[in-house]
Amino acid sequence: MNLAVFASGVGSNFLAIAKAVKSGRLKAKLVLLVCDNPKAPVLSKAERLKVKAALVNRKDFASKRDFEAKIISLLKENKVNFIVMAGYMRMLSSDFVRAYKNRIINIHPSLLPSFKGSQGIRDAFNHGARITGVTVHFVDEEMDNGPIILQRAVEINGAETLKSLEGKIHKAEHKLYPEAIRLILQGKVKIKGRRVRIKPV
Repeated sequence: MNLAVFASGVGSNFLAIAKAVKSGRLKAKLVLLVCDNPKAPVLSKAERLKVKAALVNRKDFASKRDFEAKIISLLKENKVNFIVMAGYMRMLSSDFVRAYKNRIINIHPSLLPSFKGSQGIRDAFNHGARITGVTVHFVDEEMDNGPIILQRAVEINGAETLKSLEGKIHKAEHKLYPEAIRLILQGKVKIKGRRVRIKPV
């Protein structure tokens, strides 16, 4: 399977996935990084790992439709079968999601459906939650809403700071995301409506 990772920032999850592919833990090819931010550190990570990177800046396009049409043309050109969102800070249009139905996944830094949105870690911390975590889910037309594949809980202890919690969440992400992708590659993830069933390993 040919994977594309979409990212807008540092790229720590991109790095975790790339390492899992390189080590053989993921039986797939990471053929493309799609990035919308010319200043994103993930671009240098892709260069270092010799992963093809495509910088597609929304400012260069008159409309979201044209912007996404360019991305889709790149996906087709590189024969991408599956899309992995890894800190990509743009909502995909309904047309894009439908074109790759059940072939786009995302990782979110909370136990969905709690603390949706771009500040999931901060929101859980400020709320005073004692348990938060990480969720891998399929992408649908709504934000942080698709069927859940895997979750992992992370405890927020009494001495926690926002920075320490961010570190714990990222550590959990880097383990859970490759595991979810591995299950998908092995055909163990079955989706029906809003329900996901994981076949026994």
